[in-house]
Amino acid sequence: MKKILLILSLFVSISSASNYKKVSVEVIAENLNGSAYYIPGLSGSATEYEGFISNAGFVVTSEGVVVFDALGTPSLAKAMLGEIRKVTNKPIKLVIVSHYHADHIYGLQVFKEQGAQIWAPKGTWDYLDSETAPTLLESRRISLYPWVNSKTYLVEPDRIIDQDTEFSLGEHQFLLTYFGKVHSEGDMSLLSLNDQTLYSGDIIFEGRIPFVGDADIIKWSKTLDRVRNIEMEYFVPGHGMASDQPQETMDLTYRYLNFLLKQLTVAADEMIPFDEAYQAIDWSEFEDEPAFDAANRQNAYAVYLYLERILD
Repeated sequence: MKKILLILSLFVSISSASNYKKVSVEVIAENLNGSAYYIPGLSGSATEYEGFISNAGFVVTSEGVVVFDALGTPSLAKAMLGEIRKVTNKPIKLVIVSHYHADHIYGLQVFKEQGAQIWAPKGTWDYLDSETAPTLLESRRISLYPWVNSKTYLVEPDRIIDQDTEFSLGEHQFLLTYFGKVHSEGDMSLLSLNDQTLYSGDIIFEGRIPFVGDADIIKWSKTLDRVRNIEMEYFVPGHGMASDQPQETMDLTYRYLNFLLKQLTVAADEMIPFDEAYQAIDWSEFEDEPAFDAANRQNAYAVYLYLERILD
């Protein structure tokens, strides 16, 4: 009888998402430590690999599952839900969203259909109320069709986090660290204290050059100092492989952002034209890193404009 109930439970929980187009990429949950798992995305640009270019994770407690981020399409989130159901049939209680960027949120509707509460950092509504949010969704309905389509929608948060917040579920204790506007309009991390596992979101990119965009790079650099002091055994970046060597995993993002700041502060302060400054910088320390060709000049220009504004 218990086996029949378990099968029915699994069927009901997955069937509500059954209309999502199946992905061909392999979505696999890896156990890190204790009850903490992560879903490793692939290294690529936003619309490569059917949108599977970011990480997500989940922690299984006695009262339900806490999910961290929801991947870049509902189809990927459905595949993630299938991986969770291989581990447990407990309800999805919470989805903690590190930040509202497309590759981390388009899967939210799958978990909302499971009855999950969505917690997101302050700054989320700045994104949702912007022109960027609907415009990008329309674009992804084309570039990531059929995995993002007319039935894909932006899920609003149930709770906004604007300060460091501790909470518990079952026997598990968690800490949300709120960073404010750093990589995006609002960023935060999740630490599973029982498992000593930190999910950082895009505060850290491992194994590739990070995407800077309109980030507050000075605050980002200071935030990295803060993250590096969090006690943990396992670390899950927003992009790239998880690790039991947290400091090594954080190293590339830390060095790269501080290098951009150091080099471009001089250029902006001395009013050296960007093209001239860019050509004069020795990029050899980073030029062999993945995504350097695609992202570095754009990142450098974004930092240059940012520094021009604050130094003016």
